[in-house]
Amino acid sequence: MSERGRTTRDQDGPEGHIPSAAVAEAVTETVNEETATGAAATADAVPPVPLPVPPPTARRSVGLLVTLVLGGLTAVPPLSMDMYLPALPEVTDALHASAATVQLTLTSCLAGMALGQLVVGPMSDKWGRRRPLIAGLLVYIVATAVCAFAPTIELLVAFRLLQGLAGAAGIVIARAVVRDLYDGVDMARFFSTLMLISGVAPIIAPLIGGQVLRITDWRGVFYILTAVGVVLTVVVWRMLPETLAPEHRHSGGTVEALRTMRGLLADRVFTGYMLTGGFAFAALFAYISASPFVVQEIYGASPQTYSILFGVNSIGLVAVGQINGKLLVGRVSLDKVLSVGLAIITTASAALLLMASGVFGEVGLVPIAVGLFVLMSAMTLCMPNTNALALMRTRHAAGSASALLGTSSFLVGALATPLVGIAGEHTAVPMAVVQLACSLVAVGCFVGLCRPWRIQADAKGVAS
Repeated sequence: MSERGRTTRDQDGPEGHIPSAAVAEAVTETVNEETATGAAATADAVPPVPLPVPPPTARRSVGLLVTLVLGGLTAVPPLSMDMYLPALPEVTDALHASAATVQLTLTSCLAGMALGQLVVGPMSDKWGRRRPLIAGLLVYIVATAVCAFAPTIELLVAFRLLQGLAGAAGIVIARAVVRDLYDGVDMARFFSTLMLISGVAPIIAPLIGGQVLRITDWRGVFYILTAVGVVLTVVVWRMLPETLAPEHRHSGGTVEALRTMRGLLADRVFTGYMLTGGFAFAALFAYISASPFVVQEIYGASPQTYSILFGVNSIGLVAVGQINGKLLVGRVSLDKVLSVGLAIITTASAALLLMASGVFGEVGLVPIAVGLFVLMSAMTLCMPNTNALALMRTRHAAGSASALLGTSSFLVGALATPLVGIAGEHTAVPMAVVQLACSLVAVGCFVGLCRPWRIQADAKGVAS
């Protein structure tokens, strides 16, 4: 049974104003609501919370400028992580710390991004998207500047945690804005577009980091990140409109936010997609945190060579992401594309483990690099589609749902990071073991909790 109607959202109120005429022209509201009760929303779904049924999400045509702003926000995590990667061995020497301790600077930033989303997501459902986002960016600037002057590894770890907590605002709110504006296949396509924009960051970040190390030390990386934070804050202030009108916000406090999240987690399929994406991301982050030592310390590559290899892998990530968004989405079911992506990353992880453990004898850098390229490229068959499939199941609290998706990914990634260095910095076996284990758990969550074959069978039943 379907209801079709038309509605508009007022974006000119005190909390929903558009800050400039340029944005008013870039963001045009087009209204076309759909409330069809699809089988994907009915199969094993538990109503998240006993709240009134919210109005359907209106589709909007979003200007290129706003699209670029959202891409910039999603680029904050790879910029914060990847630009710093070539400097890890130098930080180890400069601050007289072990490799495992220096890797905690990645873990703390990742954990901050995970926990920060749990706070910022519900805040954005209550106060709108703009105010929490701008506040988070301001804190990010301060924390990053302190990292640049940190005299000890302990202080660096602490402020990397704060940097992650503040940077979480960009991640969770960008995803919530997409949910405000899009639904269904259009949402999956837009996530793939964001992967193209934000995918440029992993390509250029290590290259910039490697070049920075030619003219200064690792602290210069944080100077640049501070400048990026300042520019992004100004752009968001002037260019990003409010996408959540006052009448669609939640008035409750912490108790309601926790109740909403509990209701979301009660939906087995939503939780399945959340965990599938989280463990797939952990396999990716095992590569991100271990590859500087694997490529530079084990195989003797320079920081510049490592940066080039990382950039090539990021090009693969962007290219496959565009295949997903332009060719597959809308023609092949998202669950099928996701299953292919999971199969590829599992196979690549198994191959890397066999090579790292010496099953094929002594292998050089090229076979390892090929395996890492395949693994990283296939991630764009997994991440955009798990986000879209999960967010399709909730209209009432995009901020809280986005927070849960982001937190699970970053938290699992943070837990996996120390494991890749557990056997020291002279073997790639721990990295490959963590990648394979995370890939297998992701497959188990997808099969055991999402049960895509059941959703498809129910869809056929409804159609007939």
